[in-house]
Amino acid sequence: MGRLTPLMSRLRAGAAAVALGATALIPLTSSPAALAAGGDWLHTDGNRIVDAAGNEVWLTGANWFGFNTSERVFHGLWAANIEDVTRAMAERGINIVRVPISTQLLLEWRDGQEAPSGVNEYVNPELTGMSNLEVFDYWLQLCEEYGLKVMLDVHSAEADNSGHFYPVWYKGDITSEDFYAAWEWVTERYKNNDTIVAADIKNEPHGKADESPRAKWDDSTDVDNFKHVCETAGNRILAINPNMLILCEGIEIYPKDGQDWSSTDGRDYHSTWWGGNLRGVADHPVDLGAHQDQLVYSPHDYGPAVFQQDWFEGEWNKQTLTTDVWRPNWLYIHEDGTAPLLIGEWGGFLDGGDNEKWMEALRSLIIEERLHHTFWALNPNSGDTGGLLGYDWVTWDEEKYAFLEAALWQDGNGRFIGLDHEVPLGGAGSTTGLSLNQYYGGGSGDPTDPPTDPTDPPTDPTDPADPPAGEVEVHYRNNSASATDSQIAPGLRLVNTGSSTVDLSDVEIRYYFSNESGGAPQYACDWAQVDCSNVSASFGSLSAPGADTYLALTLAGSLAPGATTEIQGRIHASTWANFDESDDYSRGDNTDWAANPAVTAFLGGTLVWGVPPA
Repeated sequence: MGRLTPLMSRLRAGAAAVALGATALIPLTSSPAALAAGGDWLHTDGNRIVDAAGNEVWLTGANWFGFNTSERVFHGLWAANIEDVTRAMAERGINIVRVPISTQLLLEWRDGQEAPSGVNEYVNPELTGMSNLEVFDYWLQLCEEYGLKVMLDVHSAEADNSGHFYPVWYKGDITSEDFYAAWEWVTERYKNNDTIVAADIKNEPHGKADESPRAKWDDSTDVDNFKHVCETAGNRILAINPNMLILCEGIEIYPKDGQDWSSTDGRDYHSTWWGGNLRGVADHPVDLGAHQDQLVYSPHDYGPAVFQQDWFEGEWNKQTLTTDVWRPNWLYIHEDGTAPLLIGEWGGFLDGGDNEKWMEALRSLIIEERLHHTFWALNPNSGDTGGLLGYDWVTWDEEKYAFLEAALWQDGNGRFIGLDHEVPLGGAGSTTGLSLNQYYGGGSGDPTDPPTDPTDPPTDPTDPADPPAGEVEVHYRNNSASATDSQIAPGLRLVNTGSSTVDLSDVEIRYYFSNESGGAPQYACDWAQVDCSNVSASFGSLSAPGADTYLALTLAGSLAPGATTEIQGRIHASTWANFDESDDYSRGDNTDWAANPAVTAFLGGTLVWGVPPA
């Protein structure tokens, strides 16, 4: 998306909209940042994004615009200090920043046409005398210092606050070849800097059936075919840096069955938000050849405060949005395991009404499915959404941040997880964040673990053998709103709260329920952090209020101190008869993660968490 000053509003899918941006960083001695020894690059595995070791990561970030606008630098640096803003994002759990930029600016930088940054040097004395490119490079150094990663987004062809209104990637003197060349230049410049890990090829290609130009999606090599453009740009980027994630957004319309792109009648097309229509992937998937495992699809989605779409008329809820909008346009890509999804823009005003209702529904989906996302926006001067920062660019909108916080990657102790293997999110010594090595146990351990007391008495050699070491909790969320359908869908998260690594094969998690169906209970694992192939399920019987059956889950692998592992799955009867979960012992109504002592954990056969029904 591209948003504007408070005086501007933005047109999306037929409504109005706008854009802005500004900010800066420290100068480098030569070109950008230090050479990364392969460390933090990411790739994909089915619908997951993983690091080089295959550990799953969750990209949960925000947008900071300005480099895409006529100011050609982050917005807000006229009032806020660049390091203060960057550090605050990291300390508050934003682990990746999507940075809109223009093709025009990239070409100016390539051609040595750097411009004065125009920032407030009284507030940002460290940026004194810097060009806008030097500000950007300085900011990348700050991101490295605070454990943040960056995604570049070519937001528009021209450096223009309203540039995103133009539907395609070429305009005036800026050709498709210029667009590709700009991506090649910026990729070459930062190819050894694993602070920039992703390239969002083009923001919100769009256009209606009777408009020209407009973006389409098919297998042609036509100039307006965004699928071909995303492949071409992606492959040219990957030829320079094969480790970059390539994000392909959707378009606005796609022909209905039996129709083709020759029609100028809007009734012949499925229509949605700019950049939100990925129906064409089913027929014409993006092909990155040998680098297909770098592909991520990236839809955008907004609420009725941006535009009153048809699906916001009458009665609607999360289920209707999923069925009528999200699944047919993009969610199917995730559900089919085709590729990961990253919702590149979503956000808006917490109005206590329909817009907030939409935000809550999409946030719930993001959390349930662990969809990657970058919230729109950090900037308060986004006319139709507002931002995470107040209009002074210094204070945070705590209500909106609290809303977003629930969808940021955290461990069981509420510490935010970054995408850097060595630097904790928030920087060295952070009390709010972890590095990937700390989270997955490859680093120096949990930084919050207390030191061993040197006055502790030695162990008596005659003591009996200890049971398997470890302290764990089980956190739960309800992934199915209905209490009377044919499936029970508990989300389960095992948390190692101790100071020793836990052998997961020693742990058994039990979920208690009543089997009114009469059929034999069965379990389907939909997704597991350890992979579903490493999850074993069995069922046991008991007689207690709210439970006559329990699901027992055991996992393979190990769990480091402070780390968590999640399992998403469904219980159903062999007859597919309905359950009545209303009085089930382990069931909760919470759709966000919370500790649940009604789901128990046993370690080496000994109850270590929760209270079984009796």
